[in-house]
Amino acid sequence: MRKPTIAGAAAATLLALLLPAAAHATPAAPAGHAGRLVVRTDRGLVGGKSAEGIHQWLGIPYAAPPTGKLRWAAPRPAPRWSGIRPATSYGGRCAQLASGNGPRVDNENCLYLNVYAPSGHDRGLPVLVMIHGGGLTSGAGDQHDGSLIVNTDGIIVVSINYRLGPFGFLDVPGLGTSAKTASGNFGLLDQEAALRWVQRNIAAFGGNPAAVTIDGESAGGWSMCALMTSPPARGLFRAAIMQSGSCATQTRATAQTASLAFAKAAGCPDAATSAACLRKLPEQTLLSASSSYQPLFTSGGPELPVPAAQAVASGRYNRVPLLMGTNHNEGRTFAQGFAGYTQAQADQLITSEFGSRAPAILARYPWSSYPSPYTAAYMIGDIWTDSGFLTGIGGCPEQNLATQFAATTPTFFYQFDDLHAPGLNHNDPGYQWGAGHAMELAYLWPSFNNGFSLYDLLTPAQLELSKQMVRYWGAFAAGRAPEVAGQPLWPRYTAGGKLMSLRPGNQTRTISAGTFAAEHQCTFWNAA
Repeated sequence: MRKPTIAGAAAATLLALLLPAAAHATPAAPAGHAGRLVVRTDRGLVGGKSAEGIHQWLGIPYAAPPTGKLRWAAPRPAPRWSGIRPATSYGGRCAQLASGNGPRVDNENCLYLNVYAPSGHDRGLPVLVMIHGGGLTSGAGDQHDGSLIVNTDGIIVVSINYRLGPFGFLDVPGLGTSAKTASGNFGLLDQEAALRWVQRNIAAFGGNPAAVTIDGESAGGWSMCALMTSPPARGLFRAAIMQSGSCATQTRATAQTASLAFAKAAGCPDAATSAACLRKLPEQTLLSASSSYQPLFTSGGPELPVPAAQAVASGRYNRVPLLMGTNHNEGRTFAQGFAGYTQAQADQLITSEFGSRAPAILARYPWSSYPSPYTAAYMIGDIWTDSGFLTGIGGCPEQNLATQFAATTPTFFYQFDDLHAPGLNHNDPGYQWGAGHAMELAYLWPSFNNGFSLYDLLTPAQLELSKQMVRYWGAFAAGRAPEVAGQPLWPRYTAGGKLMSLRPGNQTRTISAGTFAAEHQCTFWNAA
């Protein structure tokens, strides 16, 4: 796999896309379940609401606020509270700069999760835990309202926040408060803490802690591989869904170089004192200095002893059933920022990224084969898609990863093939997004939007695809295989086998691995 780095303008494009209660003993109260709106958790009672035909508990703290001395520390238990804590609105998002995922947020008190459950079931339901994307720099659990999935599939959905950017992923020497946090994967530790909360508490909401499936897209997809290869996460879930993800990680040396560069930008240039200096800075200063900081999971610590890709290749990972896939035109979402490039500028960009291979690549993806006026974006987007240039997302690396997983665990592979899915913005009228990165999300989560409702733009044929996808995802969460009566049979993936092509208008069908490889020119890319 290509070294997981994101260069200059590409990083900028990627980034553009992505109060504690008092501690008291809990009074005696009857144990809650999904049929009641007051539920007992291990920290106290929470009162939810009925909405969208289901029960919802929003903004439940799964860990203590990571502020003050707990900034850059492993998550600690949330304080206990007395009485009934309202759980009817989302908790604050984690600190993040403005992006396609929303406005700037200056907030460190953000370790909250949300539970969505059917109103008519009491116990033993499968659970789907969604981990949001956003390049590990933006996004939040409130983008993934689980109501559509709950109403359709009769399962429980949980969505979470986790620390982002330099608050969640920073490896400055001396910054971690223990050996457990020495490699700076605080956001990953948050995810694992949320999954432990689910293990302890989901039965009270009607869920089965032995039937937890994790799901994540983009950076959430990176998280799937990280969690599958993280020893402390073993036993916290029984299946995983990886949407447009990869097993990209970085070494500690790479992480520390980037982290010290961030510290310098924040006003802490002395490596020997950077950790102490950073701890004194206010949140706003740290966030403002992070515009060029692109985090990634770091291997070498107890939570990720070896690079995730290495663990998968060797078979040394948590071998749970996996549903994974990619979008047909992943790179076009990121390449939109290059829509105005001339041919010379586009050629120069590809040369800077691929070096001596650039002439052969440009011959394979000739300028003349793409329509105007956004020729550069289409060409760059297709190159990035097929090569998986952006941290292994897309095309050939996705197929290679699916083949690796399939050798050691039940794997179900898909390609999202709605080539007319609603675009994520209206910045370039007539831009052909194809099935770009993140564009499948609205089909599963109507609450996912980029300032306007993408779900409301779906045609009747696309709404039918949405129903199919929701049923496949629910069936996988319930039985660890996407088997749905009345829908095309989704075969288990094998090397050279078949994958599911998700298409609108009841056109979903299987395609061969060879067809997928030809679409993405994998013979060419795999020869590198």
